[in-house]
Amino acid sequence: MRCPSCHHPDNRVLESRSAELGQSVRRRRECLRCTHRFTTYERIEFVPIVVLKRSGERESFDRSKLLRELVRACEKTTVMESRVERLAEEIESDLQQRVGREVTSAEIIELVLHHLRSLNEVAYIRYASIYCQFDGIQDFVDAIDQLYDRVEPPSSEDLSEINVLNR
Repeated sequence: MRCPSCHHPDNRVLESRSAELGQSVRRRRECLRCTHRFTTYERIEFVPIVVLKRSGERESFDRSKLLRELVRACEKTTVMESRVERLAEEIESDLQQRVGREVTSAEIIELVLHHLRSLNEVAYIRYASIYCQFDGIQDFVDAIDQLYDRVEPPSSEDLSEINVLNR
């Protein structure tokens, strides 16, 4: 590791500690030539995930983009920022554990909605309204029904209409 100040290749580690919920190691270092102190992070290198967008375009998965989307969906809710960051890590981890390295944007949307469903209802609806391309009020109603998995039996009026139509 080269010193960012003088580019000398030799330094010593002053302190190491776990960071990012155990996903990386933070090391405090000191250059042996100029005594400049700096911090490095050691992370597991993952094989990049390629996202296939609706337009057919391919791009690398960007965790920071996912985090921005989650923050936007969760703003003005009771969801803590630390929980949003953990959620982004969980989703990225789910994607990394897949066998294939290519994932569609629709699969990512489904994964996010799955996680948001149990986290916060408002965040779920906000995210769905943006990324499922709602066109009107009925789309919101359908999303709320899906959120609660409502399977309401038909009313007696609906049954009588069905019976009339079947005659």
